Amino acid sequence: MKNKSVFLKVKDHSVSGEEFQLVENSEYGFLETTPQPSKEKLPKYYESEDYISHTDSKRNLFEKVYHLVRSISLKKKLILINSFRSETKNLLDVGCGTGDFLQTIKQNNWKVFGIEPNNQARVIANKKVGNTVFKIEELLNFEPHSLDVITLWHVLEHLPNLEDHIQVFKQLLKSNGTLVIAVPNYKSYDAKHYKEFWAAYDVPRHLWHFNQNSILKLVSKFHMKVIKTKPMWFDAFYVSMLSEKYKTGRIHPIKGFWIGLLSNIKALRSKQASSLIYIIKNS
Repeated sequence: MKNKSVFLKVKDHSVSGEEFQLVENSEYGFLETTPQPSKEKLPKYYESEDYISHTDSKRNLFEKVYHLVRSISLKKKLILINSFRSETKNLLDVGCGTGDFLQTIKQNNWKVFGIEPNNQARVIANKKVGNTVFKIEELLNFEPHSLDVITLWHVLEHLPNLEDHIQVFKQLLKSNGTLVIAVPNYKSYDAKHYKEFWAAYDVPRHLWHFNQNSILKLVSKFHMKVIKTKPMWFDAFYVSMLSEKYKTGRIHPIKGFWIGLLSNIKALRSKQASSLIYIIKNS
């Protein structure tokens, strides 16, 4: 911990109740969850029926809102992916969850593959896209320079060995291929408002916490370039509602909605939305 300042102390609100520290990385400027669970212990922090990306259930208000937003977001993601000109149209989605994004892309004439470490989610996804979703160990079995697009929708923050993964993505992409990374932005208004209760910190499942400069520095080290940044407007509402629950112990949808709206209004000028999509080109 020498020469590293603690940015914030944050509790795991959804599984363990344990406290972690967020420490700034001096090279890139992102925050690191400290201590990081070992590879063996990390899976236990995902052992919750409330871990929503691993299920298709709609049991409560949050899950219903999540699935409604996801259906709208899928249409926007499809428009984005189709804007990338490619003859072969090969796409890999890392951390594909239950496979709805892959299913949408496949129905629009893309050849799709997925990586999903959770067994339950992977089984659901493979029923949707025809057994082209694999364990994370299979990532290195893809042919180098064979993919036109690699997507990570709120996944990069979960990956250990961050630099190693970026290097692998670069090797798998074609020379002019596109890497799409969507991650929370701890410089957003809702993050600053909720502080240690901000749901998008989600320690220790989120190992890294990014801002725009840190993503630019990270990918530039591997000779890739951010060509565009897009906001994810819905995230501010969902994250703020969940943050209200963590802060007060109760669901306050109106207050959560208001903070989310305020965050988005401020982001129109500051460009610091709650979550951001980075469009990154390989060289």
